[in-house]
Amino acid sequence: MITIQALRNTPTATIFIGSHPAIIQSILDFDFLGGKISPTVKGIIGSRKKFERYFFGKKEILLPVFPTVGHIPHALASEITYFFNTTSGRRVLQSSLTSIAALPHLVGGAIFAEDVPEQHALALIDEMAKKDLFLIGPASVGLLIPKTIKLGAIGGVDNRQLIDSKVFTAGDVAVFSSSGGMTNELMRIVAQSGHHLSFALSFGGDRFPILSPREAFLAAENDAQTKRIVYFGELGGVDEYELIQLLEEKKITKPIICYIGGVVAELFETPPQFGHAKAMAKSDLETARAKRQALSRAGVQVGESFSDFVQAIKNVPVLNKIEDRDYTILMNDMRDRKHALITTSLSYDQEGEVKILGQDLLEFTSSRSFAGIVSSMFLGKPTISQELEEFVDTVLRLLVDHGPYVSGAVNTIVTARAGRDLVSALSAGLLTIGPRFGGAINQAASNWIKGVESGATAHDFVEEFAQRKEYISGIGHRKYRSDFPDPRVKTLFKSLNTLSQKRFSTFAQSVEAITVAKKGNLILNVDGVIAAALLDILSEKEGISDEGLKKLAETEFFNGLFVLSRSVGLISHFIDQKRLDEGLLRLDEDMVSHIE
Repeated sequence: MITIQALRNTPTATIFIGSHPAIIQSILDFDFLGGKISPTVKGIIGSRKKFERYFFGKKEILLPVFPTVGHIPHALASEITYFFNTTSGRRVLQSSLTSIAALPHLVGGAIFAEDVPEQHALALIDEMAKKDLFLIGPASVGLLIPKTIKLGAIGGVDNRQLIDSKVFTAGDVAVFSSSGGMTNELMRIVAQSGHHLSFALSFGGDRFPILSPREAFLAAENDAQTKRIVYFGELGGVDEYELIQLLEEKKITKPIICYIGGVVAELFETPPQFGHAKAMAKSDLETARAKRQALSRAGVQVGESFSDFVQAIKNVPVLNKIEDRDYTILMNDMRDRKHALITTSLSYDQEGEVKILGQDLLEFTSSRSFAGIVSSMFLGKPTISQELEEFVDTVLRLLVDHGPYVSGAVNTIVTARAGRDLVSALSAGLLTIGPRFGGAINQAASNWIKGVESGATAHDFVEEFAQRKEYISGIGHRKYRSDFPDPRVKTLFKSLNTLSQKRFSTFAQSVEAITVAKKGNLILNVDGVIAAALLDILSEKEGISDEGLKKLAETEFFNGLFVLSRSVGLISHFIDQKRLDEGLLRLDEDMVSHIE
């Protein structure tokens, strides 16, 4: 059962299953023009993208896109109260059931797709009843409650349509129809007659609506704010006879103005199929004329023509005239909006003053160490733990240089001695960074995340790499062994003393125990320790979820620390070569072996 007053008191937070930009933008416009301080659409279940661009008023915003409902962060999933499903009819059942199971505070939803199989619709009816949730559709434009929620395309997808229908002012007329187009048209007719909506919904045009017309009429009857019901029905089905029964049983007492479309079907020898799946009279009782007569006898005000129906709505006295807000200025402002060429969540220039993560540049930098600045900017949000700041500082200092022997330094030196500039030499060195030099931290982080998330034992994890004949990033060193440990590793592990769980470090060390037993130099190296320790600190001290950690690995967050730190060393090598000025480097013949 759907209870309108309960929905008015429920915070609106909607997730879209599938993307439909026009509908999403119309909801954001409803929110903004209705005076909400933040968007009610919280995200989209889709693929390919991580974000989609929209507008809240004139301001451009990004809505997150999640591959599945399971990828929604726990805090956000707990916030969601509604879903709107725009997937195809064959996918509606599974996607809806998955969302219902994953969203603990869900109140209800709506289905936009048509041609949902009967068995799927019945399964959803059963599931919604078990969970005490409402679901509107299939083939529905949704539900609208002024000042509260616009769930779907209802009211239109253009902000001018919303204003014409006066959906930002609450009234006392409920509007129902199976047809989405007629629902929107009736909303405008009600508005033009001087009345305002208490709520409106479209049952949906499929043969098997999940929320029946009977439930909608009972919801209107039980809603103290609703004083009158406007209904557009069609030939086909027996919904109107259930309404008549409710009227006879005095379960519906509020006045109803209605019109039943489809009398023209009487001109055909065989019953024609109209636009909606169930809009076809299979018996005399299902004809539009029979329904009109039965409803009229039950006391419903029935229009004999559509113009009579519209006139009947206009004839209803307006007891409490409400002055609607003038939206001209807001509309003119919104009309000029356009998407930016580049989006960023990091920094911007506001009237000549640089803002970083929402703070003034001087304020942001004066309150943080360099490591704190790096951590915050790399994460895209201010850090909250001293542990992360101190660990990043240690990493930046330890990785600053590894001598002139490694490929990055060699390339930088060669370029410098060729007479090129600083940027060219630095770029030459940085371009060598990859899986064999400097890029192992990120891969190691991905390995530890996968190992912990899968629940695999360290033995199985190592064997999986062995079967693929792959090295484990973060394991192995040319110089150090289990009996001759790397002193940097000990220093890095000290940073974990304040942590309690240490899931990733514990797993990495258990992997090391397996690999060292095979060969003494297959120890946890600096890359592996940095990756594991960072994962633990980010998880325990910064509250980043495992899904968030995976996204950091995908964006090469971990490699960023190596690139930043090693840039200092590469620049130093460039300056050193310019200072020494040894000239162009050329290899002697005996340094190159020619193979026939």
